Amino acid sequence: MGCAPSIHVSQSGVIYCRDSDESTSPHQTAALSQGTAATLHGLFVRTDAADSIPSVLAYQSRPPPPGPGPGPGPRRQQRREPATPAAAGRAGARRCCSSTEAETQTSHASVKQASTTEVQIGPMRLTQDPVQVLLIFAKEDNQSDGFWWACDRAGYRCNFARTPESALECFLDKHHEIIVIDHRHSRHFDAEVICRSIRATKPSEHTVILAVVPRISADQEETSVLPLLHAGFDRRFMENSNVIACYNELIQIEHGEVRSQFKLRACNSVFTALDHCHEAIEITSEEHVIQYVNPAFERMMGYHKGELMGKELTELPKSDKNRADLLDTINMRIKKGKEWQGVYYARRKSGDSIQQHVRIIPVIGQGGKIRHFVSIKKLCCTNENNKQLYKIHRDEKYAGDNSQAESHSFRCKNRRKESIDVKSITSRSSDAPSLQNRRYSSMARIHSMTIEAPITKVINIINTAQENSPVTVAEALDRVLEILRTTELYSPQLGTKDEDPHTSNLVGGLMTDGLRRLSGNEYVFSKNMNQSHSHLSVPITVNDVPPCIAQLLDNEESWDFNIFELEAVTNKRPLVYLGLKVFARFGVCEFLNCSEATLRAWFQVIEANYHSTNSYHNSTHAADVLHATAFFLGKERVKGNLDHLDEVAALIAATVHDVDHPGRTNSFLCNAGSELAVLYNDTAVLESHHTALAFQLTAKDNKCNIFKNIDRNHYRTLRQAIIDMVLATEMTKHFEHVNKFVNSINKPMASEESNSNYNRSRKPAKQSVGPLDNQAFKEDKAIAEKLNEVIASVYAAKDSEGSDCECAPNIKNFPENQTLIKRMMIKCADVANPCRPLELCIEWAGRISEEYFAQTDEEKRQGLPVVMPVFDRKTCSIPKSQISFIDYFITDMFDAWDAFAHLPDLMQHLAVNYKHWKTLDELKCKSLRLSAENNN
Repeated sequence: MGCAPSIHVSQSGVIYCRDSDESTSPHQTAALSQGTAATLHGLFVRTDAADSIPSVLAYQSRPPPPGPGPGPGPRRQQRREPATPAAAGRAGARRCCSSTEAETQTSHASVKQASTTEVQIGPMRLTQDPVQVLLIFAKEDNQSDGFWWACDRAGYRCNFARTPESALECFLDKHHEIIVIDHRHSRHFDAEVICRSIRATKPSEHTVILAVVPRISADQEETSVLPLLHAGFDRRFMENSNVIACYNELIQIEHGEVRSQFKLRACNSVFTALDHCHEAIEITSEEHVIQYVNPAFERMMGYHKGELMGKELTELPKSDKNRADLLDTINMRIKKGKEWQGVYYARRKSGDSIQQHVRIIPVIGQGGKIRHFVSIKKLCCTNENNKQLYKIHRDEKYAGDNSQAESHSFRCKNRRKESIDVKSITSRSSDAPSLQNRRYSSMARIHSMTIEAPITKVINIINTAQENSPVTVAEALDRVLEILRTTELYSPQLGTKDEDPHTSNLVGGLMTDGLRRLSGNEYVFSKNMNQSHSHLSVPITVNDVPPCIAQLLDNEESWDFNIFELEAVTNKRPLVYLGLKVFARFGVCEFLNCSEATLRAWFQVIEANYHSTNSYHNSTHAADVLHATAFFLGKERVKGNLDHLDEVAALIAATVHDVDHPGRTNSFLCNAGSELAVLYNDTAVLESHHTALAFQLTAKDNKCNIFKNIDRNHYRTLRQAIIDMVLATEMTKHFEHVNKFVNSINKPMASEESNSNYNRSRKPAKQSVGPLDNQAFKEDKAIAEKLNEVIASVYAAKDSEGSDCECAPNIKNFPENQTLIKRMMIKCADVANPCRPLELCIEWAGRISEEYFAQTDEEKRQGLPVVMPVFDRKTCSIPKSQISFIDYFITDMFDAWDAFAHLPDLMQHLAVNYKHWKTLDELKCKSLRLSAENNN
């Protein structure tokens, strides 16, 4: 007949006892009732010597301890205890077959059927098998019996081992969830040594090990559990042979540590999925320390996992192709628990920059706080070409023979062939004109690029248009391509020398960093930064000001506010008084969490570092720019597109934007070889100095440090915004900022308001200024039509990109466009003089002219190149200089700003002031006003 369980006796005397779930024969059950080996439970039993077999069987045949509920009733009736261990051995021997395999039977009906348990971890539904328990006791006693019957009651699978060797062998075979080790008697074996040997194995990381320790009497002192924990034990069980006590302990372990470990083991499947997915995955801590990267990430970035784990993201090289405030924007969003996705440039280990589509997801953990950030990264692909490139790169990593190299070469050829434009090239005959051949070759190189910048996409579209175009159109488009490949796309090119010298001089002086020094002279500008400000009287509170000043400040919200009257009554210190009033109105102290005394001290220090000896770039100019900025912030559309942090940053930037200005232009400083020009490499010299000094002065003294109480991340974002706005006041980037604002803000806004989309007939807006001139093509209708098609296709491509973006429909709410708004706002505030009431405009014109006159005088004295020769105090026509400035810099910029912010009063003032200067010029007047005899 069939035998369900079997006992295999090895030559070493180790007994393997197991059951079979396949046997349900009634004969077996009947035989079971008569057999002495029925108490084996059909479980896995090991001993380490053949002579221990009787003791094992004797132990297994022990009845449960007396008392209520030690085990199931039917089992007690079925158990029979042999008179002696030898009898148990003989009973087992009588059931042995002729071979060395001895068979015994057990009743499945008598064994509580252990059921599986459903467990859920996140979205995963798991099935947990019955818990396996290993008891390690040198000999059987009431305590081991208690755990045995507790396992039986709970439906656990239980194994028993007597020696360290058999325990370790059994564990490595079964991987038990719970191990109970007898730690009461050291004369049989060292429990801590057994624990350490088990902990040295890999499967033990998911096992809970329980130490059974002697009971402590009432007069004994409680001992520490640290030695047990250091040995590898997880819990301590005070000796208690009661089955219910043992049962409770095991059940608590199952529902606590065992279930937690089971969930952790299930995570292996998740990591397996991550290791084999094609998207690059990066997991970091809340402090942006890298905790995990998958193989796809390693391949994409060129790093090995060991080079990244444990490093902060800030330690890795960054690409310089991202905009300056992108990281702060991302951090602000994800720190709030919000997901961020967008395009980001990353730098590979090789140094190459790659464009990625990144999605960053915050993960809530312990304490309900963000504990991890999961980043999913994909290469930005524009066509199937680029997807193939990634596959090729992956294949190259594992290529090791020539056949693979040949295969790679073949795939590269196929990849290029799949491009629409290049495919059409192959159909061309070899006798095509050289111009076309050169164009097609250039186009093939462009299409083989992995990552396409926006300008590359435009060039690709133009190249496509050239394919089927007449030679004249193709040549015209070649000229367009030459212009597009220049670096100064936004700066209008100056005409011939026959044009107005005022315009040429003005533009040359404001939009260049000057010529190289032509003499050995050096202009060194220095200023005592440690001067005392104790002689300056500052109001105690914002309301504690003289009545005359308070009366003037009542009108500070009006655009017609007279800053020169405030300058006069404050003894050339208007910035402190106006600043306190404006900052209070916008709640700056509340945002920065600083006191009004700190803000007063800060204004005092900043104003003291403006040069009162400058006719134009002094604290009155700073106060005027602050006033204009506050006025713009009050406009509904501006206010609706900026948050409080943007407002605070704009007000601070306006306050400090010209601090410590020497009254000389960047060109002068570069030509003179000044210390500042050397320090900042002749690039945005003054603007860089203004921001650097402003933050130095603020942090130098805690009494005036307005940033000391704000969050670190808020400070970084605020600082970046201030720096960006101050740098935007540099004139070399004037047309770039204006054109970006027009294309990103004005045009989409006009499209939304008119409820129409871009179409093929759409022409560039009037406000757009730049180097392109379509005049050369007006005579050729075919060329003009073809250009219109190209322009329409460019807009169509832009629209198709925008349609994939999962963002709010209001384009002005994008962080990038908020930056453009802030730049445009401070630029307009900085040069708003021509838009002020006429008397104020005339006063500012006189002051800036005087400052330029002084610079020209010094250039002549120092033997330096004269940057703006027209600003010679003996020959200069101030009206002509103002007309040139308005025509070249002001009109287009304020047209664009007015279209966004709605500023009819400013535009009216601009028209009146322009007419004033035109009238003076027509009358050959070179001064600010008509003389008395001309008026007559």
